[in-house]
Amino acid sequence: MPLLLRLIDDQKSLLGLVTKMPNKPLQAVSITSPGYFGLNNQDSGVGMNTSFAITTYNSVIDRFGRIGTRKGWEYKTTSGGTDTDIQALLEFNNSDNTYTILSAGNEAIYTGEATLTALPVRDATDSSDLTYTITENNWQMIQGEFESGLTRSPHAFLAQEDHALLVYHKLGATAHAHTGSFGLQRLGDIGNVPNGYTTSSFTPNCILASYGRLWAANIGADNLTVYYSVLLENTDFTGLGSGYINLEQVVPGGDEVVALAEHNNFLVIFCRNNIVIYRNANDIDNLVLEDVIVGEGCIARDSVQNIGTDLIYLSEAGIRSLGRTIQEKSSPVRDLTKNIRDTIISLVSAETPAKIRSVYSQKEAFYLLNLPTVNFTICVDLRVFLEDASARVTFWDSINPKAMFSTHDNRLLLGQTDGIAEYKGYLDNGNRYTFTYYTPYIDFGDSSVTKMLKKIVVTIVGGGAAGIDIKWALDYNTNYTTGNFSITDRPNSEYNEGEYAIAEYSSSVFIEQLKQQMTGSGNIVQIGVEALINGKALSIQKLDIYSVVGRTI
Repeated sequence: MPLLLRLIDDQKSLLGLVTKMPNKPLQAVSITSPGYFGLNNQDSGVGMNTSFAITTYNSVIDRFGRIGTRKGWEYKTTSGGTDTDIQALLEFNNSDNTYTILSAGNEAIYTGEATLTALPVRDATDSSDLTYTITENNWQMIQGEFESGLTRSPHAFLAQEDHALLVYHKLGATAHAHTGSFGLQRLGDIGNVPNGYTTSSFTPNCILASYGRLWAANIGADNLTVYYSVLLENTDFTGLGSGYINLEQVVPGGDEVVALAEHNNFLVIFCRNNIVIYRNANDIDNLVLEDVIVGEGCIARDSVQNIGTDLIYLSEAGIRSLGRTIQEKSSPVRDLTKNIRDTIISLVSAETPAKIRSVYSQKEAFYLLNLPTVNFTICVDLRVFLEDASARVTFWDSINPKAMFSTHDNRLLLGQTDGIAEYKGYLDNGNRYTFTYYTPYIDFGDSSVTKMLKKIVVTIVGGGAAGIDIKWALDYNTNYTTGNFSITDRPNSEYNEGEYAIAEYSSSVFIEQLKQQMTGSGNIVQIGVEALINGKALSIQKLDIYSVVGRTI
């Protein structure tokens, strides 16, 4: 065969071999229910379970296990609320199937929700207003009952440091006549303060209405004594059956009472560095010291919430659960926020403890802790706990409620600059806000192999009229490449705020796949989704990331 023909045949054979060589297959990583485990910025990013989020803002874990946007808020107050800066809230049960909202802000105390009306403090005979100077808005507001049966009358008690304890009840010309309208009086003007105190000097910073009594503690330098009232006469601290608990021989010196709580017939006294638990709190004559948890305390009075099955509170090391400790003395205190431990310690260290607020919402199944100075709200999901007994946690950075309260009809009320708001809808007072979610660092099972990114598919549920950015970066680079999407607007009724009150995959729930071509190569990739929320809920159902495996390093 001539040499030229032979060379041509050899080239054809080589070309045939090239064209028949298979392309390298796409390698896929799928993250189903992204963020299901909540936020984790405590552990190493590489190798972390991809069900965690390494960053997330303005998000919750919905009841289907998907990370999605929190709700927004809208004002309920339409009059009298300008610049009130509400920092304390209580829904007061009037005992006649009606309710009154009490609130505090701007160095005043208010009644009402749509219209805020400032309340004066009345004198002992309800004949004139007293000069009562309020210098802070860190009130603890609780409700208790006076007497029982036909003479039963609802009372609210308001306490804060360096302020005479106040009582909100039906006024009268004589103490406890309870014939007039509701109003404020000092406890000492209608009852009896503990021996050694006067009406103006009885200034407890923490109170509890439980087991038929009012309990009060942390009165200036007298910060290790808990006083309790006469049974069913919670304004009488000197009569038969009243008394006090001295903790000076129970906890090491230098401690102080921060908060009081009740749980399963236990009286729980939270000190700053210790927790003291008494049994038989409903029978004062048989009150018994049950346990002292040394070295574990509560640093913020208003962080304590009774969720029915447990007590949750803020310690120096994070948000903790006490119920397990009461039931199993050998078990350590349950650390709900261990996956964000260093972050929460840093945030709390910059906060004023007296300003910290919390709430438990049974409807939303979460515990919220707000840190107003640093403008962070920590959302602790209580539906499901992780294998290590910690909770699924997310952060909010653009809502900052100064007070929170869950009402009898499961509304979540928030204290805001111009009055009282409600947690609802998907706008913040008419304004859009940003939902953020970033995955852990993903190595496709082998961090030594280079991956050439090809495509990502983000499956979302709901949404509408929201701009969505899909971001990615390689090898810990913080310069993200971004793909932009705009979601077609959809009617509100097709993805309502009642936690998808329709079937999860019915025809009226919108599920959409956002497909984005990707560029770049590296060993480790991180994916982010940022959505501008504009009145509609949004959750992420699944992430599918496709790459081609390159050379091994």
